[in-house]
This record gives sequence, C-alpha cells and structure tokens, in this order.
Amino acid sequence: MLQITDKQFYTNNKWNRGVNWEWFPRNVVKLLNLFDQNGYRLTELEQDYSFVNNQPCVLHGHERSLRKEWMTYPIEHTGPHLNHAFLFERKGYEGEALDQLKKQVVSNPLLYKLINYKGKWGVDFSMDYVDDKGTSMEIIHFEYDSYDFKEIVEIKGMIESKVKLVDWNFAANQIIKRKDEWINLEFFEQSKYKTDFFGLPAERFKTLAWE
Repeated sequence: MLQITDKQFYTNNKWNRGVNWEWFPRNVVKLLNLFDQNGYRLTELEQDYSFVNNQPCVLHGHERSLRKEWMTYPIEHTGPHLNHAFLFERKGYEGEALDQLKKQVVSNPLLYKLINYKGKWGVDFSMDYVDDKGTSMEIIHFEYDSYDFKEIVEIKGMIESKVKLVDWNFAANQIIKRKDEWINLEFFEQSKYKTDFFGLPAERFKTLAWE
C-alpha cells in the first residue's frame, strides 16, 4: 500500500546566513562547477550555504540536493512499484548571505549565478510497472516546480489525495490495454496522456533559474 510520509517543505525560498569565506580558495570556479540552471543539484558552494542555514542537503547517486522522501511503497519483483517520490527545493539568497555574495562578486562574477537565483520547490512522483511477460513501463511520472509556496503545497496535497486512492494494478492493466494510444507519442504528449488518464494537471518542471 502506498504510504505518504510526514515530510514537509521548508517554507523559506531564500537563505540568509553567510558562510565563512576563509574556507574557500580565492577562485570560486570549482565551487560552482556544473551549476544546475533548471534543476535541484547543488554546487559545492550551495552545499555549504545549506549547512550553515540548517537545511542540510542529502546525497543521491553522485548529486547532492535538498531532497526529502515523500512516499513509500512495498517493493515487489513484479507489478507496480515506486521508482521514487521526492520533495525538492532550491534556495535564493537574502540578508547576510546576499550581502556576502555581492561583496565577493567583484572578484568572482560567477557568483551572479547565486545572486540572481530564484528559489523554488518541486514534487517528483514516479510509479513504474514490470511483469514476468516482459512488460516494463512508467505508469505515471509527475513532476511539478513552483516559485510560489502556496501553489506547491496545494499541488502536493492534490497529488497525495489522488494517488493514495489508486489501485495501481488495475491502473497498470488499463494503461497496458490502451498501449496503442500512447506508445508512439513523444515525451510531452505521452506525459499529457498519462496525466489526463489520472486526472492530474499538466506537468511543469525545469523552470528557469534566474530573475
């Protein structure tokens, strides 16, 4: 049975506590390496801000992000299974943290990537299916980003109210029966087919990073 955890979003969209710049080399290029413009992967410098602001990031694969486990589902060898269900966050900067970045940007213009960043929240829910006949598919994969806290809380609650009522075996069988309707669709068209099937709004993710 699908279980919803008690994890919630942090309410702030900006960090305000500064880091100790004596920790860092004069050139911050490495600390901002592989900056993720539209997603949730944190650079080394962002990870340090997460630590001093008491919102520690977690390791997932080779990436660190503000990620919380949103739902769980029993693991079986066949049938429906939860690929992942996470709550994500990415922060902008204000107060001491912003003042600090503005001071350092004179010698490190790359810091404008943080100065101009828009904080956001996101939900990511993915339910998969396999069987011993060789079928493998996503039953539904729903991602939604928002810069507005009230909106993302409403989306989170709406998803929870819908998915906890789903009979995932029945849903998978219905989608398999209709495979000819969606299998040849491109990514976004197939996503819309699945969200329409479950009565969900259209996905919205990879939102632009900078103000």
